[in-house]
Amino acid sequence: MAGLALVAYFLFDPSSSGFFPKCPFYVLTGLKCPGCGSQRALHALLNLQVGRAFSENPLLVISIPYLLLALVFFLKKDKSEKWQAADDLLFRGKAVKVILVVVLGFWLLRNLL
Repeated sequence: MAGLALVAYFLFDPSSSGFFPKCPFYVLTGLKCPGCGSQRALHALLNLQVGRAFSENPLLVISIPYLLLALVFFLKKDKSEKWQAADDLLFRGKAVKVILVVVLGFWLLRNLL
């Protein structure tokens, strides 16, 4: 299913194709949420347009390495103490608070600037 979604995002530009969902927060308020532009950014990334992707949603582009690392940690079956310590540092406790502050800060700044 995810593969089909990626093919759709590769082939069709969400900014000109009417079948992609609109952001309900933006529709209701006229303000951008942290995820606004993610569909257009994904389309641009899949078509190797990194600059355009960054202009659509810089938070998505910047977060890709972190999300890929999270996937590696999620798929890792046998976690040694070092893996568990790294998992705790990167994805639990203070890390969650830092991510929340970054997302909320991005949300605020993108609507003020």
